[in-house]
Amino acid sequence: MPTAIAVTSADLVLPPTVPGTPQAAVLPPPETRSLDASLADMQQLLARYGHVVVVCPTAAPAAVEHRLRAVRALLESDRIALVRTDLPPLGAAVLVRQLRQLAGYDFSPGILASAARLLAHYIYAGAVLGSVSRLDHVPVSLGSHLKGWLPGAHFAVLAGPTPQIVRLGSRSGSASGSRSASGSASGSRSGSASGGGSLAGPEFATELLLARGQLQTDWPTTTLVPRWRIPGPVHEAPLPASSPGWWGTGKLVEFAAYLPDPAVLHQLVSSVRREICHWCGMELIGDRCGFCAAPLPPAAPPPPDPGTRALGPGPREGGYALGPGARTARPALP
Repeated sequence: MPTAIAVTSADLVLPPTVPGTPQAAVLPPPETRSLDASLADMQQLLARYGHVVVVCPTAAPAAVEHRLRAVRALLESDRIALVRTDLPPLGAAVLVRQLRQLAGYDFSPGILASAARLLAHYIYAGAVLGSVSRLDHVPVSLGSHLKGWLPGAHFAVLAGPTPQIVRLGSRSGSASGSRSASGSASGSRSGSASGGGSLAGPEFATELLLARGQLQTDWPTTTLVPRWRIPGPVHEAPLPASSPGWWGTGKLVEFAAYLPDPAVLHQLVSSVRREICHWCGMELIGDRCGFCAAPLPPAAPPPPDPGTRALGPGPREGGYALGPGARTARPALP
């Protein structure tokens, strides 16, 4: 029985690219669904699938997160994982599709929930924007803000894995100057009309997904694809409704480069060392449990030399020595 992948918006559900990809359950927003109805929805998912991994972008309204936490608390269930992601809307939708693909394999619920953080590092999510004056989710230097007021100025912005901003020419789409998102001196600059600074791309084979807003530009297909050496066709999807708010403008073309092969994703996740959460007992990869958010405990110190004698009492908490199997305070749920 595959683990259920649930989302907080229909925009996070992309069409499957391979047969047999499980569908995602869309949880209605709290303003359209009563708390009792939300509880019933979640109970049905738990009864059918056993465990539920809910992907909720950090940019989602606060009411969405509050409803999810209330449902989990009222059900008193440890089988619901709340996965937050900082990816922009199109990148978050790609992440959800990859989790759906992995849900068709034999991964445990804990592995799926904690794999989201790993997979996000392999998604190059960005956009071409007509302005960065209202961009809040990516660091923007003062110079880029000022250049954003110039007529015809366009910017290529990479939100992750490493934030970056490149100013593009207004007509040719070539880079007329660039600066890293932090505005540091390490950002490259160029006045060449044939191609200046560029966004740092992936060093592995990817496919590109586009979502077009109100900005008329072919820069992602004519410039980004050859620079990032992306083979194959460029795929397109409708622009998520939350994209203009996330990027601060409706004049944009959003893009995401990602690993398209489910077998490669399976190998990537399988190659990471698995641990057992010391609090809830779920499997995990990385440094934090996807279900209870408990971090991995620090590695145990090496055993003392038999020829020496340890000085002083053992570790204590609140004046009492911690015996074998003792636990510290329960971690805060994600």
